[in-house]
Amino acid sequence: MILLARRGLELKRENFHFWAMLCFTACVFLMGGGARGDVQSLIVLRPIAAVFLGIGLWHMSWEQITRLRGLFLFALACFLLVVAHLIPLPPSLWQALPGREIVAEIDRVAGLGDVWRPLTLTPAATRNAAYSLLIPLAALVLLARLSKAQLAAMVPVLLTLGFISGVLGIAQAVGPMNSPLYLYRVTNNGLAVGFFANRNHQAVMLATLFPMLAVYASIGLESLEKMRFRFWLALGGAVMLIPLLLATGSRAGLLLGVVGFISMLIIYRRPAVLRPAKRKTVKVDPRIVIAATTMAMLGVLVFFLLRAEALNRLVQSDVSEELRFGVWPAIWEMGWKYFPFGSGIGSFIEAYQIDEPYETLRATYLNHAHNDWLEVLMTGGLPALLILGVALCTWLWRALGLIRGGDRAKSDLGLARLGALVIAILAVASIADYPMRTPILALVFVTAAVWMMRKPSLR
Repeated sequence: MILLARRGLELKRENFHFWAMLCFTACVFLMGGGARGDVQSLIVLRPIAAVFLGIGLWHMSWEQITRLRGLFLFALACFLLVVAHLIPLPPSLWQALPGREIVAEIDRVAGLGDVWRPLTLTPAATRNAAYSLLIPLAALVLLARLSKAQLAAMVPVLLTLGFISGVLGIAQAVGPMNSPLYLYRVTNNGLAVGFFANRNHQAVMLATLFPMLAVYASIGLESLEKMRFRFWLALGGAVMLIPLLLATGSRAGLLLGVVGFISMLIIYRRPAVLRPAKRKTVKVDPRIVIAATTMAMLGVLVFFLLRAEALNRLVQSDVSEELRFGVWPAIWEMGWKYFPFGSGIGSFIEAYQIDEPYETLRATYLNHAHNDWLEVLMTGGLPALLILGVALCTWLWRALGLIRGGDRAKSDLGLARLGALVIAILAVASIADYPMRTPILALVFVTAAVWMMRKPSLR
């Protein structure tokens, strides 16, 4: 009796952390769609993340940590790097760092004398970067507490929230330019951004849904009816994603959508059902017809209701986008100017403005490099590149193992491959943007990493 009671308490604890993860995910999607440090919703979201981080850490076992030791080590390395950039250094040491000459000269002219400064050029922005880690850390800790079945259940959760974001984007696109449906002040008015502030980030989220649909139709199925229903539901969802992607007006997102669709075809495996059909099978299930027809009609309706801005955005040239690509050589040079220690995590705006090329000067400012790989080089230097390099090698090694498959169960293999593909989509998107600087996609990245890195022995 005591053993049964203890087992019941363990099950309740597991369910508690699953529901905690669901609540936290909903909060992140509602308040974490912007990459700016001055987004007002972060004032609420980050304390919430701290609370959920504490919930996840409470009574966390060493075994749960070691199951995902690679991810916890990666998170620890990122946190320590940001903290290291905030430690005050002696003036002689700080002034000897590459790229600090202009600040040292300003101190001398202003008569400030020898000032102890942290490695970063912008301590406030680096502190903001440290606070931003609360959200992916909370997600990692909560996900580490979940069972294998609960981790698999995160697939339909993210699918649901992703499609809600897509439908919200359609409502934004067909409504007025300054519709109250837009959640952020600085956003792409007139286009479909959903829960995000940026159309490109919405498109990246939608692109990751393609492989999720394939896995949703591949694992956890016990009967032939459920297999058929999920197959057609996934196919209808994939069709509906096309107009949702078009509504964003993101050319890069559309290309990522193609990548996502191809990955969907690669990752789908016809499941081996455990039970035959309960009744005499017919060629077409009415529920399947209803679901597929409804989604097809919605897709056609959405396509013809799209605002012209979205379609024009796909075919017309964008001066601001071309300018972003044009500054990459300058950012590359700045990266080596601050090498090997970097200008400081989160310092891109101010560090770039010091050496901004004259021909790229505009009334607006460049908030990011729009190439996260270059921005990591510039702001994080060699230590950040080493962390990123180890992460890339780990992903490659793990991905090669997943291609071979081994003796893994199909559900384990499908979920792990899904994680690898979602990470690949986010990594490719980071070549021309900064998707994982938004809390939503940071959470999606952590979830995908847990799917990929968890051990098959996990219950």
